[in-house]
Amino acid sequence: MIKIGILGEIGSGKSYVAKNFGYPVFNADYEVAKLYQQNKKVFYKLKTQLPKYINSFPIDKVEISNAILANKSNLKKIIKIVHFEIRKKMNVFLKKNKNKKVVILDIPLLLENKINKKKDILVYVKSKKSSILKRLKKRKNFNSKLLKKFRDIQYSDNYKKKKSHFVIENDFTKKTVIVGIKSILKKIM
Repeated sequence: MIKIGILGEIGSGKSYVAKNFGYPVFNADYEVAKLYQQNKKVFYKLKTQLPKYINSFPIDKVEISNAILANKSNLKKIIKIVHFEIRKKMNVFLKKNKNKKVVILDIPLLLENKINKKKDILVYVKSKKSSILKRLKKRKNFNSKLLKKFRDIQYSDNYKKKKSHFVIENDFTKKTVIVGIKSILKKIM
């Protein structure tokens, strides 16, 4: 099985690119949202660590955002609890798809949390800064202070680009993305 990790800036279209590979995708953001909605164990752990902010189940993303904005150490507490569960879910996903030729890992902190293995293929999604900002501002819960906190815990884009085996241009048109994906798959298959 070939594992392809998708890297890039927040809002660069990593999930969009991941989906267009046409192989099973492990989407960590989606799994985190599900955890907040369905996992009482995660709720109780977060409530214990952040009693001032986490009040009700299912967990409201606004509560998470407020905790992160209030104190830098809160983000670390959240990550520690959530990533443990996400890693378990990823392992289940990998077992379930062990007979697939390729799987895609769409995990925002893939490098930072040392989730990738040496032999994994890393693809960096490159987008124009102006396009990224325009897209981010359209998001329902856009908050520039929150965005900065998330960017602060991530490696720089130059570092991610250097670590990547391939760079795919995302101008947010399907044609460009598909051409980039086909080129990558041709080289690795």
